[in-house]
Amino acid sequence: EWDRWLLMGLIGTAVGMLGFLMHQIIDSLIKLKWDLVENYLQVSKRNGTWSMGADVVIYLSTGQDGNIHMTWLCALGSGLAMVVLSSGSVLFFCPAGSPSGLPEIIGYLNGTSIQHLFNIKTFLGTFISCVLAVASGLFCGPEGPMIHLGALLGCGLSQLQSDTLGVHLPIFTRFRNSADKRSFITAGAGAGIASVFRAPIGGLLFTLEEVSSFWDIRLAWQTFFCCLMATFTTDLLSSSLCGFVYRGHFGFFEAEKRIIFWNLLDMNVLAFVPTILLGMLGGLLGALFVSLNIKINKLRMQFFNSIPKLSLRKTSKLLETVLILVISCVPLVASLGSGRNFLALEVGCIFSFPCSSEQGSAAALLVENGKRGITYLFKRGTHEEFGYTSLCTALAFYFILSCWTAGSAVASGLVIPMLYTGALYGRIIGLILVSIFGVQTNKYGAWIDPGLFAAIGAASFFSGVSRLTISLTVIMVSMLS
Repeated sequence: EWDRWLLMGLIGTAVGMLGFLMHQIIDSLIKLKWDLVENYLQVSKRNGTWSMGADVVIYLSTGQDGNIHMTWLCALGSGLAMVVLSSGSVLFFCPAGSPSGLPEIIGYLNGTSIQHLFNIKTFLGTFISCVLAVASGLFCGPEGPMIHLGALLGCGLSQLQSDTLGVHLPIFTRFRNSADKRSFITAGAGAGIASVFRAPIGGLLFTLEEVSSFWDIRLAWQTFFCCLMATFTTDLLSSSLCGFVYRGHFGFFEAEKRIIFWNLLDMNVLAFVPTILLGMLGGLLGALFVSLNIKINKLRMQFFNSIPKLSLRKTSKLLETVLILVISCVPLVASLGSGRNFLALEVGCIFSFPCSSEQGSAAALLVENGKRGITYLFKRGTHEEFGYTSLCTALAFYFILSCWTAGSAVASGLVIPMLYTGALYGRIIGLILVSIFGVQTNKYGAWIDPGLFAAIGAASFFSGVSRLTISLTVIMVSMLS
């Protein structure tokens, strides 16, 4: 069995390297986009302490020297270029183009044969589409495609043959059967989710709970080893490389950058009351999200199937993604038009922080909608950062746009939108508790914090949409300590 364990380790390492590469490219493209936008903004530097440890914060605004229209056109133009390439790679390059790939992987592992699902063109098209879609500013994440890419690597490295490339290596031939192929694909899918969340146990439980129906204890240990290697590889590379620039200290893992809630939090039994309410709200909103998304996709299929010409149908799908991005750029116009400072650059990365106006604050929440935005919503001790109006506006806008984006012609995931949506309404519940009980400074009332309930709300909506329980709990614990 040594060769099976060796392949599991190689698959995990390859998936970890791919996950690292994907996030580095996404961060680099986002930085490049905002570097272009910065040319049309009035820039001023001031010392600041709020921005997660930054010594210097760069405040951006459109004052007399700034140009609102050119700023918006620059941001929109760069986003449109990425969306067109992203959608085009799925529609015109991938033989099995799909928005996520996760449903297809689940279908394959449960007995459904899908043509071209594990094709080298599918791998390249999904990777390019996912990277460009996330970097463009669409309300989506890389998680679903990363699971698909992990499964593709599991299939490719275990079979070591490709009809497209005409390659058939004479090693590990005993694994070229449907049962072993399915096992390696399962492990690759788990490694994909483990690499994204840095949660090897979460990746194992995700494959057990959501992906595969054929399971045994041997496969469980091998999948866990694969997930462990993926997490370790991603962490190891991320320890010293940022934006493909070597920072030194190779192999030094900084816990503060991995764990959002570093200090342990004393809990009160009263905290379970709003937690139960958040769980119920997450279930209701999750059911609404799924129902609305199904209806949108049915309408989408009816409309596109009514177009007889294939090339025109694909072009229409591409134009839909362009329309979604244009609408997604509306918050940038609102924020710049409010005349408030709302963006900050820290080590080349964009962070949002609250404005003195509700309009600009809501727009800031929507402009920064990725992992950093979620991290800031989770941050404790920020009771006065966002008001009810900004949170409710961002929640409604983000809920509808992310629901519309899911199923469009780009390779994208739903985990980031689920976490972000849940964090928004969780923070609203936290603000209500602060309004009732006031800001608590003693340890017995420390649980009354909008950041804490933002994390709980994120988990509730994630569970409400995905129907995950055990693996989701492990993933959230790995993220939040």
